[in-house]
Amino acid sequence: MKRVVITGAGTVNALGNNVAETFEAFREGRCGISQLDFRDVDRLSVQIGAQMHGWDPAAHFSRQQLSLYDRFTQFALIAAREAVAQSGIVFDGELALEAGAVLGTAGGGLNTHDENYRAVYAEGKNRVHPFVVPKLMHNAATSHLSIAFGLLGPSFTVASACASSNHAMGQAFQLIRSGASRAMLAGGSEAMLCFGGVKVWESLRVLSNDACRPFSADRSGMVQGEGAGIFVFEEYEHARARGAEILAEVTGFAMTADAADIVVPARQGAARAMAGALRDARLAPGDVGYINAHGTGTAANDRTECAAVAEVFADHARGLMISSTKSMHGHLIGGTGAVEMLACIMALRDGVVPPTIGYRAPDPDCPLDVVPNTARRARVDAAISNAFAFGGLNAVLALGRV
Repeated sequence: MKRVVITGAGTVNALGNNVAETFEAFREGRCGISQLDFRDVDRLSVQIGAQMHGWDPAAHFSRQQLSLYDRFTQFALIAAREAVAQSGIVFDGELALEAGAVLGTAGGGLNTHDENYRAVYAEGKNRVHPFVVPKLMHNAATSHLSIAFGLLGPSFTVASACASSNHAMGQAFQLIRSGASRAMLAGGSEAMLCFGGVKVWESLRVLSNDACRPFSADRSGMVQGEGAGIFVFEEYEHARARGAEILAEVTGFAMTADAADIVVPARQGAARAMAGALRDARLAPGDVGYINAHGTGTAANDRTECAAVAEVFADHARGLMISSTKSMHGHLIGGTGAVEMLACIMALRDGVVPPTIGYRAPDPDCPLDVVPNTARRARVDAAISNAFAFGGLNAVLALGRV
């Protein structure tokens, strides 16, 4: 099997417009959660989120392009530009025939849905723009990445709620490891912060009105975010041959299903996914120095995840650093695993473990080192990134320092 490495990373999210700004925010423990600003926000009972304030699509795209690009596609394209530029990879010749894009999203073009439902049902219009379907479809961002970078190989979109990005990156990893491709764009994008996108989550009664405080006894729920994370996954020897800088190695991947409940997470499913990723990466529990937790800030998730970590890592669990960066950038739903991959890369490459901010009171059901409030200097040789979705679909990636 081929070795798979990451040679480029790009992002836009509430913490920053690129990777450098996001890393700085992680190091400082900065919060990107604030008052939401969009049409009809006053009709919501939850009015906070990790929103990209001041996002100006006209600064990045032409009017013609914007007729085809929903907000989630815009985010993906900008993040991909950064990742490809850093990687220095050129998708041409035989490489272009093999290369593709696998992205995760849960909502797809939800802003386009919202705007056009309002136009038809609230404003009584009988016609919508002819590009509404290609703008809102879940594969739109993937397709536009393939067009923008000339990717002629395997390209598709994964929609598995909060595990979408990890599932997508896992599929890209497996395509390269098997020899089916030498390079892929992988990650995810989400733009659910519109009236309809928040209203549906509000009805679940899992959203916080003040902050996201994972693992803290006084937690009050999750906070939605938006943005994208895109990476260049590349076969190791191909990257070395062209002199590419390697950010991290993707060493393992596992996915499981709880087969239990549509919304309540199960310890066993999460534990099997983590244990499977360790086996795939040929890691012992004691080899892992950091876990980027799913850590939503809900009691159901936090306690289930901590119990699963304790089961898999046993005697090593209490000495293991585990943090939830959702406390800073919010829960990007289908895009969340992609932005959280950046936290693992920073820990492996820079030796800085991002914190769980907003932590105020220990929870006896979460007796782990959650790196509270302040980033920590530490050497990390191996890390895993957890994603546990509604529907009981779990995806865990393992990464190593190169």
